[in-house]
Amino acid sequence: MEAYYTSAILIFTSFFTLINPLGTMPIFMSMTSSLNDKRREQTAKKASLVAFFTIVAFAFSGQILFKFFGISVNSFRIVGGVIFFAMGWDMLQARLGKIKFDSEKKIDAYVEDISITPLAIPMISGPGAITNSIILMEAADTIVKKIILVLVIALVLFITYLILIGSSKITEKLGETGNKVMMRLMGLIVMVIAVEFFFSGLKPIIMDMING
Repeated sequence: MEAYYTSAILIFTSFFTLINPLGTMPIFMSMTSSLNDKRREQTAKKASLVAFFTIVAFAFSGQILFKFFGISVNSFRIVGGVIFFAMGWDMLQARLGKIKFDSEKKIDAYVEDISITPLAIPMISGPGAITNSIILMEAADTIVKKIILVLVIALVLFITYLILIGSSKITEKLGETGNKVMMRLMGLIVMVIAVEFFFSGLKPIIMDMING
C-alpha cells in the first residue's frame, strides 16, 4: 500500500506542476472577464472536463496515435506555441476584454470555443501533461496503478476547476481597468511562453534533420 501512496504523490506532483492551474488562472480571468459568474463556472467546468478526457485518452492510446499519424511531441509543442502566440497577441491589445454579446447563442459559442481551445488544449492539457500521461501509463504495470493514475489526474483537474472558479472573485475586484492591465501583462507572458514552446519543439526537429 505504501508503494501505491508514494506513486500517487509522485503522479500528483508531476501533473500539478505541468498543468500549473495557478498559471492558467490569470489567462482564464482575462478571457472570461466579459462573462457572468454562471458562464465562467460553465467555461471552467467544460475546460477541465475536456482536458481530463484528452489526457486520459492520450494516456491509453497516445503512443499508438502518435505512431499511426507520425506525430511527435515536438510538433505538438510547435503548434501549441503558435496558438499561444496568437492568443498572447490578442491579450496584449486587450481585444479579449472588448467582446460584446448581443445574444445567448453568441455567449454559448464563445464559451464553447475558449473552453476547448485554448483553455483545455493546450493550456491545461499541454504537451508536458500529455507526454507525462503516456509515460506514466506505460510504467503502470498493474490495473491498480492504472486506476490510481486516472484518479489522480481527475483530482488535479478538479483542483484546477476550483482554482479557476475562485478567479471570478478576483476578476470582480479588479474591475474593467484592472482586468485590461492584467490582460496586457499576461499577454506578454503568454507570448514569451509561446516562443519557448515553439523553439523547444523546433530545436530537436532541426537537430534530427542535421544529424540525419
